[in-house]
Amino acid sequence: MSRRPGVSFSVLTVSDSCSAGEREDLSGPEIVRLLSAAGYSPVELVVVPDGVKPVSEALARLCEGASLVLTTGGTGLSPRDFTPEATAAVCERLVPGIPEMLRARSARTAPAAWLGRGCAGIRGSALVINLPGGLKAVGECVEFLLPLLPHALEVLRGEAGRCGG
Repeated sequence: MSRRPGVSFSVLTVSDSCSAGEREDLSGPEIVRLLSAAGYSPVELVVVPDGVKPVSEALARLCEGASLVLTTGGTGLSPRDFTPEATAAVCERLVPGIPEMLRARSARTAPAAWLGRGCAGIRGSALVINLPGGLKAVGECVEFLLPLLPHALEVLRGEAGRCGG
């Protein structure tokens, strides 16, 4: 597929066990593979433990160098899952339609998707989107996002004409 000039992305894996080296990160590399195959340019893949502080600090840094930052993990009901809160804390504006769409489409085959708490937002000129931590769910969610990303990122960069009517 053709490259998408100016469209760089970073991935943040949020996992206590992956950050401690107790488990291999599968979801983060899968996101990198899928977006690279779609023509996006990878910048960085970072793994941090769960918690508001490590996630928000990593997100703030990653947003400085990429147009798109996708997170994987930390969006469920576990007592240590704070990725949505960290994302909301670093973003200037939220984009609620993206996680709504991801939950609705995912729930068609996996009803537990309704328990996901992921969010999406904008920090500076970067779009941040929380994805679930499971490998299968990440693949499906990236597939759902791919048709939306070109226009979303074009609008965010101020390169789109009128949107809507």
